[in-house]
Amino acid sequence: MKTINGMFADELWNALVSCNPDYDGTFLYAIHTTGIFCRPSCRSKTPNSENVSFYATAWEAMEAGYRTCKRCRPDLNSYDPCEKIINETKGIMEQEYSHRLVLTEIAQKAGVSKFHLHRLFQNSTGETPHKYLERVRVRKAKELLVNTKRSVAAIAFQAGFQSISGFYNAFRRETGTAPNRYRSERQSDYPDKKGDRI
Repeated sequence: MKTINGMFADELWNALVSCNPDYDGTFLYAIHTTGIFCRPSCRSKTPNSENVSFYATAWEAMEAGYRTCKRCRPDLNSYDPCEKIINETKGIMEQEYSHRLVLTEIAQKAGVSKFHLHRLFQNSTGETPHKYLERVRVRKAKELLVNTKRSVAAIAFQAGFQSISGFYNAFRRETGTAPNRYRSERQSDYPDKKGDRI
């Protein structure tokens, strides 16, 4: 029976089905119906077993006529699918911080479950997605406090906070001071800044 790097078909198949990142770098699988090949950790739809072939290297898969998957990039030796998920998650929060973001929706956009995303994000960054989003929102609020004359309440909601008390608590955790005090201490450095109070 043919093996790939000492692994038999059942082990290869189980790694594929579970999208196990521990097997990345040990084998690749190609899908006959789509003509592409992927890493074991790829989150693409699980193919039918009869449509799958296994390869030890990207070169072998390409020699057999398969194209690289654009999602998991099996042709890149340095590619880290976990890093890609983390970067996508950060990008979503950086761009959509002002919206009411739910972890389930962020996870769907990143192509993983919310439980996997929460664990992966915390293991990789040392903080939860919620904490990271809070820091993004406080950072945006700090910019608005210094560069505009909008009210603190307006800034809180513009930065994505759902309540004034939640904003004050998060702001104090991040800066050690209250929003009004932060503004008064720094706006004196920008006497010509103008903005409309809302």
